[in-house]
Amino acid sequence: MSEECTHDCSSCSSNCGERKNPKDFIEKTNEYSKVKKVIAVVSGKGGVGKSLVTSTLSVTARKRGYSTAILDADITGPSIPKAFGITEKAKGSDQGLFPEETSTGIKVMSLNLLMENETDPVIWRGPVIGGTVKQFWTDVLWGDVDYMFIDMPPGTGDVPLTVFQSIPVDGIVIVTSPQELVSMIVGKAVKMANLMNIPILGIVENMSYIECECCGKKINLYGESNLEKVAAEYNTEALAAIPIKPEISAACDSGAIEKYDSFEWLEKAFDIIEKKVPVK
Repeated sequence: MSEECTHDCSSCSSNCGERKNPKDFIEKTNEYSKVKKVIAVVSGKGGVGKSLVTSTLSVTARKRGYSTAILDADITGPSIPKAFGITEKAKGSDQGLFPEETSTGIKVMSLNLLMENETDPVIWRGPVIGGTVKQFWTDVLWGDVDYMFIDMPPGTGDVPLTVFQSIPVDGIVIVTSPQELVSMIVGKAVKMANLMNIPILGIVENMSYIECECCGKKINLYGESNLEKVAAEYNTEALAAIPIKPEISAACDSGAIEKYDSFEWLEKAFDIIEKKVPVK
């Protein structure tokens, strides 16, 4: 143990004899919450569609009759409330915070539900952001939840570390896109998950192709798909290849993601998740 040790293993990379097991940092929810399974949606970089995948997986789970929730851990760039058209601010009591609910009953907690103006920037240090995410887990009155999806910020920094150490994550879904650079960055997310002993449920490739309106031919705008190759490289499942469709963006922008009814590319993905992480 170093003479400069702060005894805070959560912020230290040293592998000394005093180091605690990551499971020692797991936080319990409050007495009003019972979350059965937690799935984090991650990526090594931003702009690949984590929030879209989180939203649509949640909608798919809800349509199958599961009690579903979303914890928006992207504190500095929250977009989940916008996708679902949630404008009401979250309320609380002496017991804790109440999540807002979408039109179909998906429970949501996001920093934008606590901000006076959704466009106000969040200029916080890493520890404060990490603490907020932890409070979303411990202080929100989630009730009974079968599947909770966590919309993660990009990268492998403070928030992913906080989530993986503080919340009992049952598995992660990695989101990528066809570009070689993004596929390379997937490796960072895979290696972090392995270091934290978090199961990898599979990979979703967003912006995989666009269909010609005239002939239906698939056009690879960003090059050939790397989904199967990357999944094989990291010994995991290729969950779904999501096409580029203007109507998907329009549904997110208008807060109507629950009304968009063509998620066939995620049906197989959720089948695999449901099998790997069953609600007992």
